[in-house]
Amino acid sequence: MVFQPRQPVGGREIAFARPLDLAASLAGLGRSGDDLIDRFDGHVVLRTMRSGPDGRLVPYAAEITDNPDRPTLTLHLPPALEGRLPHLADAVRATLLTDRSALAQLATTDGAVAQLARRYRGVVPVLYADPFSALIRSISAQQVNLRWAAIVRARLARRFGTRHEVGEWDVWSLHSEPLAGATVEELRMLQLTTAKAQSVIAVARAALAGELLAADLHALDDEALIAHLVRIRGIGRWSAEWFLARTLGRPRVVGGDLGVRKAVGRLYATPGIPSELETRRLTDRWGAAATHVQALALHDLAVSPGERPPRPRSP
Repeated sequence: MVFQPRQPVGGREIAFARPLDLAASLAGLGRSGDDLIDRFDGHVVLRTMRSGPDGRLVPYAAEITDNPDRPTLTLHLPPALEGRLPHLADAVRATLLTDRSALAQLATTDGAVAQLARRYRGVVPVLYADPFSALIRSISAQQVNLRWAAIVRARLARRFGTRHEVGEWDVWSLHSEPLAGATVEELRMLQLTTAKAQSVIAVARAALAGELLAADLHALDDEALIAHLVRIRGIGRWSAEWFLARTLGRPRVVGGDLGVRKAVGRLYATPGIPSELETRRLTDRWGAAATHVQALALHDLAVSPGERPPRPRSP
């Protein structure tokens, strides 16, 4: 997937402090294929973001500037929305969790984490900030490989989403109203299972009822938020924990996720893939750095799956 270079539309630079490898940090947006919703070709990001006092959904493109001394994203908006660039720049900046102070502290006491942090010193977690789309993403990825999940999301976008143009680029967004009114049969035609179709509709109806407002969800503590989300059909603790980590940016290890278990087993060179219980035991000391270490471990698993690091001391 490579987006063709286009004439920039609008433009505002967001500069970040070093070290930051924007391409590696954003790679997860496109690694499993193009879902049309969170798009990345290695150089250009295409997403939508709610920003400003009215919370309007704004489509944008962000180009990585190749400057080793000052990592930079240059934002482009449709001409009619250029006045929203200041608000959007703040919102986009917040999707990259660049505060690595907790990670640095953990690295002083955990040799495996220290090695990982040195190897990927410029990689940071990237958030999926919209609660509704984040939960649809989780549903699509339940018990299937991530490439198939991306295909299903692209089908949902084309059938029920909205297409936005940013210059000659395009990006799609999902909204609760069309999906709340969809039938299971319509979603089954996109090759969602019956259970997933029912869950997508339930999440859409919850969003339409005001149960997924970002400000309200941010106000809940972790366990209250999990309890709130798992009341929605098809949303279990796995999805709720990913929501904590990847939408709210809170420190959370998704111990029941197979990819996380593999990554943790790789990090600590366990004899086999650790169980959920063992994964939680191995990562219990991560504390406030949990989401950062989890992102680095998953990145390491994705970019060098066949390698095996030297066996470190147990944490």
